[in-house]
Amino acid sequence: MVKRKSEDAQLSARAATGKNARFAESPKVTKTSKKSQITKPTKTSTKPAVANKDTKSDVEHEPVAIQIVTGSYERVLHGFAATVSGDVIESDKSEEAQKEPTYSDTFLFAAHSSAVRCLAVSAPNEAHKRVLATGSTDERINLFHVSTSPPVVSSKPQLPTLSATSVIENPRNRELGSLLHHARSVNKLQFPTRGKLFSAADDNTVAISRTRDWTVLSTIKCPIPKAVGRPSGDTAGPGEVPTGVNDFAIHPSMKVMVTVGKGERCMRLWNLVTGKKAGVLNFDKSLLQAAGEGRYSSGEGRKLVWGEDGEEYVVGFERGAVVYGMDSMPKAIIRPSPPTKLHQMRIVPAGEGRSILALSTEDGRIIFYDLKTTVEGDKEDEEVPQCAAVGQLGGNQAGFTGRIKDFEVLQHKAGAPLILVTGSSDGAVRLWKCNMSEISEGAVEGEVRQVGTPIGTHETGHRITCLVAFVMDGPAEAADDEDELAQGVPEEAGSDSEDE
Repeated sequence: MVKRKSEDAQLSARAATGKNARFAESPKVTKTSKKSQITKPTKTSTKPAVANKDTKSDVEHEPVAIQIVTGSYERVLHGFAATVSGDVIESDKSEEAQKEPTYSDTFLFAAHSSAVRCLAVSAPNEAHKRVLATGSTDERINLFHVSTSPPVVSSKPQLPTLSATSVIENPRNRELGSLLHHARSVNKLQFPTRGKLFSAADDNTVAISRTRDWTVLSTIKCPIPKAVGRPSGDTAGPGEVPTGVNDFAIHPSMKVMVTVGKGERCMRLWNLVTGKKAGVLNFDKSLLQAAGEGRYSSGEGRKLVWGEDGEEYVVGFERGAVVYGMDSMPKAIIRPSPPTKLHQMRIVPAGEGRSILALSTEDGRIIFYDLKTTVEGDKEDEEVPQCAAVGQLGGNQAGFTGRIKDFEVLQHKAGAPLILVTGSSDGAVRLWKCNMSEISEGAVEGEVRQVGTPIGTHETGHRITCLVAFVMDGPAEAADDEDELAQGVPEEAGSDSEDE
């Protein structure tokens, strides 16, 4: 009896101890599991997140949005925004350059009743807008407000489109009106300052308009040239004299302007302070031959551009150009090799006392020339030396053969690589990246070599005649604020400019 009680007591004690052990172990398991589920993952998840964020901020660059506007023979004004990754621009790796920019159409419509000849865009104002001016052969100058804010993808459904390019409308882009003070085709438009618009046309006049109320302040009348034969390539009717201002260039001081016209082998110097003619400089026959003008060429200047420091200016002909100093004496001759036709000239922002000229050609090249450096010519009897070519972009070596009608050179910040936007007659708009160091190395070596890297290509479907582009550096918040109030914008805001 006693033995059984002792056995029962032992069994009950073992059961109690086992039960207590099991209940004591269970909180330990849950506690350790909670600790493993809560504390450990939080530590591992927070530390890498902060580290990744820091490393990304050091490596990634902000994307660059570029507003591109093209005019065409089909009377179409096409505007689209190209968003380029900052890594593509800043990085030197070839695989980064393969990333295609994203494109979004902002406007597309027939702006004129005939072909669009020229475009110009002003500097941004306080409202982060630019004025876009378009000239055509229908004698009209159309004016538009274009926003500088980058495109913002809205939560609203996008407009349907047949192409892969998205459509993002900006309510801040709107039409201002038209100017009708020219009697013939408009050939050149330029905003030298934010408050003035210069326009040249085939009626042999250069008009100066004020952007505040679009009043014509002054009109410079160029003389009609004498009828001496019929130069090749003119569009004058039978019995008429070819007239018109082909191009003009304004000195950075806004005091001097140079013009070249049709039917005359000379350039005219104008005093913008008095609005009167300051002088006439005839082109020498030997100088024209050295610049590529043959026996049956017109010999008229087609393009003009001032250097970055204003110490020299360049007169472009059909197949060459001549660099003049401030004393109106020829300093150098520009003759592309192999010979080809020239279409557009731009000054590259080189800085450091240098002056780099970029030329677009018929065979799909952009050739860079250093206006401060000259080399000996091919012919011994040439009195004027040739300008040194420091590099070329595109062409047969890069696989691009279509002629470049117009182009723009952009730089989104100081010291950043150059972004070149080219427009071809086949309707392709191409973006290129080029470092100034590549051009500088070419200048030191004294040889023409391939520079630049293609970034992307956008097909517009129209035969491009002119092009303008600018970096959209406005605040993105401005576009969102105007998006809600777009329907309530009063018409009186643009009534003054439209009435004028």
